[in-house]
Amino acid sequence: MAFLSVQPRPCTDPNCRGQHAPAERVALAMSLCGARGVQLTTLRRQILELLWESGQPTGAYELIEVLKLRNSRPVGPPTVYRALEFLMSQGFVSKIESHNAYVPCAHPERRQDCLFFICGDCGASVELADPRIEQLLAKMAADLGYRVTRRVVEVEGTCASCAAASAA
Repeated sequence: MAFLSVQPRPCTDPNCRGQHAPAERVALAMSLCGARGVQLTTLRRQILELLWESGQPTGAYELIEVLKLRNSRPVGPPTVYRALEFLMSQGFVSKIESHNAYVPCAHPERRQDCLFFICGDCGASVELADPRIEQLLAKMAADLGYRVTRRVVEVEGTCASCAAASAA
């Protein structure tokens, strides 16, 4: 991935559906790390690149296998899980809880909760951020006197491509 020559650009489209070039998103992650005073190590960057290249939720052990092939040496599960924890803490990656897999966040510069639509047929996922849903959940939690520490919203179904393929 040619990320060194790509200029990071935060997305300013409030209706964006996350259609960004992976190299530009990795460059943005590198820029954000510099601004935040944290390091995007080689392994962390490689994991983020692999998640972008995958195009669908990817498990830690799948990442380990690809890293072993790419780097010609094994990487232990604790090392990969630590890297994933870092990437999640910075808002670069989200965990799809229902699949125990990870996806890159399209807008790490926004630091917002997202919801995911996951295709049960092909495994593809789409990340969406909608302030109305965030506000509704916050209001419901406040009405209950509940302090939210983390939100996970996943909607599973069939994507348009798979629906069209099954209709044909």
